[in-house]
Amino acid sequence: MKHYTFPDRFRAIYDQAVARYAAGTRGADAICTPDEKAFLAANGISAQNLYDYAEDHNGYGGEPGFAQALAIETLRRDYFLNVQGGRASSAVLDDSKMPAKTDSVRGIAWLPRILPKTRAKLRGELPPSLMYCCGGDRRFFKEHDILPAEFLALVWRHENDDTAIIDWVVKRTAAAR
Repeated sequence: MKHYTFPDRFRAIYDQAVARYAAGTRGADAICTPDEKAFLAANGISAQNLYDYAEDHNGYGGEPGFAQALAIETLRRDYFLNVQGGRASSAVLDDSKMPAKTDSVRGIAWLPRILPKTRAKLRGELPPSLMYCCGGDRRFFKEHDILPAEFLALVWRHENDDTAIIDWVVKRTAAAR
């Protein structure tokens, strides 16, 4: 595995996925070549992640975009290699048990929903039906002036402490207003 060149290789795969999606390719299995899938898997990233980025890039004016994707996936990669020892989790978040999109905590909508979703992203346990940094997540991040990768790192630092995460978001929200 080449660590130093990870961003360049990831960029090439990202750009190809975006182009393939624009040309009509659909489905996570079709968006990447077997070699690209192997590279992604060795770095704790799924083809579904690239498909989601490509779909949103093409459908939402370039969002979340390569810079956000690289920052997110670099953190996921770090967690995968250094916490999980390069071994993928066999667990998958049950999306039917997710908090509702309208749920709030301390007056902050979406926060109860994004907490388990972010933990699942960090651990590589998101089901294909959920995307970290989807449109709803992006609205949350923009409203509270939070970088998606910054929130992922926050959840890693306080992985089992919702109160610390919520307190941080409340402070950030107050500062953003």
